[in-house]
This record gives sequence, structure tokens and C-alpha cells, in this order.
Amino acid sequence: MLVCLSSRRTIVRAAPICTNGQVGCHVLSLDNLFDRVIQHSARMHGISSDLHSEFEQYFLPSKNQIGRFGRICHTSTIITPNGKENAQRMAREQLTEVILKLLIAWRDPLWHFHQSMAHHHDFNNFSSNKALEMNDMVHELRQGVEKVAEKMQVLGIISNSVTSLASPEVLLPSDSADWRLMKDYDLLYCFRRDSNKVQNYLKILKCRIVPDHGC
Repeated sequence: MLVCLSSRRTIVRAAPICTNGQVGCHVLSLDNLFDRVIQHSARMHGISSDLHSEFEQYFLPSKNQIGRFGRICHTSTIITPNGKENAQRMAREQLTEVILKLLIAWRDPLWHFHQSMAHHHDFNNFSSNKALEMNDMVHELRQGVEKVAEKMQVLGIISNSVTSLASPEVLLPSDSADWRLMKDYDLLYCFRRDSNKVQNYLKILKCRIVPDHGC
């Protein structure tokens, strides 16, 4: 599997990235793998914030309207640590699972959001393409995090129990179809929130395993 952590504007497809040195693979250190997924998550969160702001500008010109929208996210059934200290206390396997659960839960909603944006003629094509880019980035980031998990398993840092997370059916909550009931603005709000969680959790996980001066 090729892991390409890049934006749609800068796509680099080199040799497959492997975790344990198979023939023809480019082996990255765990530190480098973490750096890649953290940088990718930062870009993804940045795009989600930009799109959220643009959505407000196009569809919610009155700030008074914003508070009227619900804040019910389809990922609310995924138990996430509240605050940095709780995330730091969570077992490495559990924190890795939370990150993958959040990424997999956004697989379908972002695609359908992009389709929804195509019907809004007032929403420019550039912004609509951002919705598709977010969908692609979630898929790429999930692949990258899975590679990080595989590397941690090879090094004996976490158990092999995380392997089962490759199956989306294992992670999606039973009421996962609830995202279809969310308004577009709610969906953007929830994704911006969850993408920020993913970015922060990845940083915390890296600092616990390969600490450096930035921790």
C-alpha cells in the first residue's frame, strides 16, 4: 500500500513506505512517521477551519444565526479524552484507537458533504474542492496512522490488538447514519473540532513515545 501524506497540490508518490523492511520499501523511523502524520493532520485541520469560515461567510452572514444551530456530532458516541492531561494518561493503544475511530467515522460524511456543496451555486468551486480535498486527506491520514501503529507494534511499543482497527465495521457506532441528519454547518463544525482532536492526540502520542524538545 502506498502511503502518500500530502495535499492534492503536492502529491509525491515514492516507493511504498513499510514498517519492517520488506524488499522494495522505503523504511522510515517512527519519529519520521509521526512527523508526517502530524504535519498532514495540521494541514487537514487548517483546511477545515478555512472552509468553516467560508461557509459562515456564504450562508450565515448574521452572527446571530450561528448560535441557533445544534452541536450534535455523529462522533459523540466515540469516547475521547477530555483535555491534554487525560489524553496523556490514556494507554497508548487506546489513544491510537481513538484517533483511528475518529478518522474512519468521517469517511462517508465528508464525501456526501462534497456532493451537497455541488448543489450550492453560491458556494464557489474552489471551496467545493476543499470539501473533496478534506475527504482525500482523511483517507490518507488514516493510512498514515495505521502505518504508525504497525511500526509501534513491530517495535513492541503497543500490542497487536490495534490490528483489528483496519476494519471500519469494527469502529463505526451503531447509529453512524445519524450524520445524515446533521446540517452542513453542523457537519463542518464537528469536523473542525474532531480534526483538531486528531492533531492534538497525535502530538501527545508522539511526545509519549519519541519525546523531543517540542514536547
